[in-house]
Amino acid sequence: MPQPSEFFPPIGSVVEKTRDEGRPDDDDVRPVDEIESLCMNCEQQGITRMLLTSIPYFREVIVMSFHCDHCGFHNNEIQSAGTIRPEGTVYTARILTKADLDRQLVKAQSCSVIIPEFELTIPPARGQLTTVEGLLRDIVADLSFHQPLRRAQDEAAWRKIQDIIDALSEILGDNPEEEPEGAQHTKSSAAAAPDDDDEKLPRSITVKLDDPAGNSFIEFLGSMADPRWNLRTYHRTKQQNIDLGLIAPDDGEEPAEGARVLEPFKPDGPEDAPADANEEIYVFPGTCSSCGHHINTMMKKVNIPYFKEILIMSTNCDKCGYRDNEVKAGSAISEKGKKITLKVEDKEDLSRDILKSETCGLTIPEIDLVLQAGTLGGRFTTLEGILDQVYEELSEKVFDTGEATVHDADDKKTFETFLKNLKAIKAVERPFTLILDDPLANSYLQNLYAPDPDPNMTVETYDRTWEQNEELGLNDMKVEGYENDPANEATKEQATPASDAPKEQEKTETPASS
Repeated sequence: MPQPSEFFPPIGSVVEKTRDEGRPDDDDVRPVDEIESLCMNCEQQGITRMLLTSIPYFREVIVMSFHCDHCGFHNNEIQSAGTIRPEGTVYTARILTKADLDRQLVKAQSCSVIIPEFELTIPPARGQLTTVEGLLRDIVADLSFHQPLRRAQDEAAWRKIQDIIDALSEILGDNPEEEPEGAQHTKSSAAAAPDDDDEKLPRSITVKLDDPAGNSFIEFLGSMADPRWNLRTYHRTKQQNIDLGLIAPDDGEEPAEGARVLEPFKPDGPEDAPADANEEIYVFPGTCSSCGHHINTMMKKVNIPYFKEILIMSTNCDKCGYRDNEVKAGSAISEKGKKITLKVEDKEDLSRDILKSETCGLTIPEIDLVLQAGTLGGRFTTLEGILDQVYEELSEKVFDTGEATVHDADDKKTFETFLKNLKAIKAVERPFTLILDDPLANSYLQNLYAPDPDPNMTVETYDRTWEQNEELGLNDMKVEGYENDPANEATKEQATPASDAPKEQEKTETPASS
């Protein structure tokens, strides 16, 4: 059976084979298949050329180019040759130098392009194989298309779009007011010169490719430890699966919004079956803090084996996409704190379930990573998920767009080295130690050998210090014997003369009236 590599050879090998064996016009070595196709512009026959190739560290793709000799219409497109991935992907690249503009980029037809600095989102369109520079030039061309009409109809919208066009042109090195026509090609060539690869751009931007199908890609520089490059996967929503054609939309009606009662949702089963409290999902109506629409907060009690019960709360707004997840302890406050230490030696440990409460601190001594209590809030995920979130949060804060001093540049270089080490830790390229320290003992790390002890994990309990109890508000908390508290008695005595005066008078007058 032929291997996939025979049908989708790397594009570099295709070029070398064509160069060594003959001209591209020879039928025996022609790497591109040509098919006659109908031109949608003039309805005459044009030529579609298809190249089956594979992109290193990505997947197999089909590159198509159509050209009509009758009207001159041409179109380029790229399509994935594989299956839809089980998860969506978000590729993020920080564009800081001219070398970053040469990153290869695959944008599938289901991919959205996001540039947060300009609050710019390009909706899904046709597939495209280009570079970051080519993508930015396409954005400038598309935004400039109706600018004269916008200036006459809505000057405010014209000004906002023109600011984005000017900023992107500055990054690309285009200045049409000062340079003659035709200088764009020279500028672009200069940007690709090896001597200028490390030259910083006038301003830095972030390019994100959000693809629910997982068929988009941004090239990394050097290796996947590139600190300016990141990949995050996520589970698709129901609507995204519908948009991709993976599931059919429901025929039933949507539940009414804005309900004011607490409604437990019970799974399908016999009506007379006993309800399990751990299977009920409670719905709290509320308002989205982002867009103001009615949303529901789902809450469910979960019993973690060999640990305790927790409450998972999830909020998802279908209008604006706002999401929030939180984990709370569902049992009493522990008398002692807990410290969990795990020796991570292989990638299997990344699949361990982890519950990090909002009072838990996280430490990895090998890379000097210390997260104080309260960082990231409460999270119930896997070890791989918590490391991905830590990397994403830190990588978004290390780069700035302002002018940097020499001291700032040194700090940024140090932080880039730290991110590189963190990415190596995420891939378990070397062993590391994970320490969870929770004074309330509300955090948990899965024991793969349960109920037997885990040889790579140690769990220690300790008595909280007075400072820890004070920070948690436990020193002033009294749950037993509070009715005889001297402070409460003093409060009652102060309130007695005013409140009990009529009663005393009533008692005095009672014998006389009788």
